[in-house]
Amino acid sequence: MSQPQNFCGRTRREFLWQAGAGFTGAAMAGMLDEEFFASQAVAADGISEFKNPLAPKEPHYDPDATACIFLFMYGGPSHMDTFDYKPEMYGRDNQTIEVKTFGRGGHRNQGRLIEPRWKFKQYGECGKPVSDLFPNVGQHVDDIAFLHSMTADSPIHGSAMLMMNSGKILSGSPCLGSWLNYGLGTENSNLPGFVVMLDPRGGPISGPKNWSSGYMPASYQATVMRSNGEPILDLKPPQDLSVSAQRKMLDTLRQYNEEHLESRFDNTNLSARIASYELAYKMQAHAPEAVDISDETESTQKMYGLDNPVSSHFGRQCLLARRLVERGVRFIQIYSGGHHNDANWDAHTDMETNHNLHAAETDKPIAGLLADLKQRGLLGKTLVVWGGEFGRQPTAEYAKGTGRDHNSYGFTTWMAGGGIKGGVSYGATDELGSAAVEDRLHVKHMHATILHQMGLDPNRLSYFFSGLDQKLVGVEHVQPIQPIIA
Repeated sequence: MSQPQNFCGRTRREFLWQAGAGFTGAAMAGMLDEEFFASQAVAADGISEFKNPLAPKEPHYDPDATACIFLFMYGGPSHMDTFDYKPEMYGRDNQTIEVKTFGRGGHRNQGRLIEPRWKFKQYGECGKPVSDLFPNVGQHVDDIAFLHSMTADSPIHGSAMLMMNSGKILSGSPCLGSWLNYGLGTENSNLPGFVVMLDPRGGPISGPKNWSSGYMPASYQATVMRSNGEPILDLKPPQDLSVSAQRKMLDTLRQYNEEHLESRFDNTNLSARIASYELAYKMQAHAPEAVDISDETESTQKMYGLDNPVSSHFGRQCLLARRLVERGVRFIQIYSGGHHNDANWDAHTDMETNHNLHAAETDKPIAGLLADLKQRGLLGKTLVVWGGEFGRQPTAEYAKGTGRDHNSYGFTTWMAGGGIKGGVSYGATDELGSAAVEDRLHVKHMHATILHQMGLDPNRLSYFFSGLDQKLVGVEHVQPIQPIIA
């Protein structure tokens, strides 16, 4: 199709940039405008009935949770130093022991034991032992179900991250948030159904693959939202562009894009791009309000640790997560830890320095989030998930130092709210925390539980691709973790 060379006195590049308010990527594809879709009678093939891919859908059954906040501790927090109390390890520092491990350093049959550097204290009516790293989270153990027997298929960051997010160790599959967007749609036409907030030090290994829609249409992927400054980069229109001129440009752009799409109706990226321009226009009014915390009380901000520069960034993200849940956003993922090495929880050399830093950044904000959701009556319908891509080994990785290698044989995650029992510890690792030995769980069981609490049958929710009915939990039947469900 021939393309005009000039648009309203602007070059094609200027026109595209200004029409989308500077938003020219598909990152906003997770948000679709209801007015735009209401005007569509047929799909791009001109025959099939058009269906908004993110229109609200009926769940398989009444859900306990309507939103999920996933607190991702990137790098792999040490379970025996945080929530999985191992008294047998104390007093045995630097002893050489026989233990099978497999991590970045390969397979080993023995190692030098590293005694936990923190003491544990019992909290709550359930008496759950929690490390001194998390004194504030410890106050909420009666609302938390701890999963101490998690296992995964890889001890390597890239593939383990993909498994925790998409259920597969290889790239190309939709992530959890995309499955929820696909299965449930969104009630919100002004904000994304799926939001990711990254650590200011950088994104995790494998980057956008961790919040990709994979083989699903691009409409289901996440939107990366910043907690400071502009929430969505390049969302604000140029000052010299009037609302009516921008609206006219968008209408013209949509006309050209729809004509271009007619012979390419299977191009989901292009379909999502068309929709993203429309909603970017609408988002200019709604996104800034969603991330404006100026109306939050001083006591609320302190509850999240915003008065402390160490915890203020993660605290602001947790506070924004609560505000997004209030505004109908279905799935929010917040990353603690950026790029690589000690900028995240990946403590290969010095456990004490590493975990002291990252726990201080997250402990009060997480406790604040749980308390705030509960006092507002939101915790019952909001599922909060905490965990990393794996845990850590009981032995040192090197001849000197206190660093631990990766451990996918046994680690801890936890859930709270959204119909999950509180004050519960399920499963167990051995006396050193090297491997799960009781009620072993796999990442797919955690995924199945999240889907179940959100009203979706994990064994029915499927997407046909490459000749198969693909599922987040895989081809075999997977049960949710029933003992932790209220």
